[in-house]
Amino acid sequence: MNENKLDYQKYSSYSRDEIIAKMKKVLKHERFEHCLRVEQVAIDLARENEFDETVAGLAGLVHDYAKQRSSNDFEKAIYEYHLDLDLLNYGKSIWHGYVGYLFVQHELGINDVRILNAVKYHTIGAPDMGICAQIVYMADYIEPNRTFAGVEEARRLTHDNLWRGVVYQNQNTMDFLIKKGKAIYPAAVIAYNSIVAGIK
Repeated sequence: MNENKLDYQKYSSYSRDEIIAKMKKVLKHERFEHCLRVEQVAIDLARENEFDETVAGLAGLVHDYAKQRSSNDFEKAIYEYHLDLDLLNYGKSIWHGYVGYLFVQHELGINDVRILNAVKYHTIGAPDMGICAQIVYMADYIEPNRTFAGVEEARRLTHDNLWRGVVYQNQNTMDFLIKKGKAIYPAAVIAYNSIVAGIK
């Protein structure tokens, strides 16, 4: 059981219990449980990196809030908020972060830019990721139920040096997408160039 007692209402219109109730309505059980695990890892990483545990924990908790929204919801948001129309050529794996942060903002009353950016960038990264975004990026990748090849190395690197974990994940993710022949959203390439290749 998660015994987190952090006061998320500092950064949200809702308490943690209220946020959880909302999340349970829009997420399947396994996805919700994943969010709880990411929340706890984010808190742990915040403590290790002397960052605000409340900000990191809330960002970790809500990072997948939009994961199971309908494609129609995302497409409407892309038009409504005048986002890059190239997003329409991709899918929920990109949308749930890169568009989903808007649902977090408007439905959970979260306006802290650190939390919103952490949600937005948690799948593809960004050239200038703040500490909160780095924490959620890695917490999602290394939460205890992850079992992919290389996860133990990712955990070791992340706990040793958060940025080294970010570099490791970004490179491995790009390698995976290329080997699978998957289309890569251009913003992810820009993030890779900055994070791994060091091109600013």
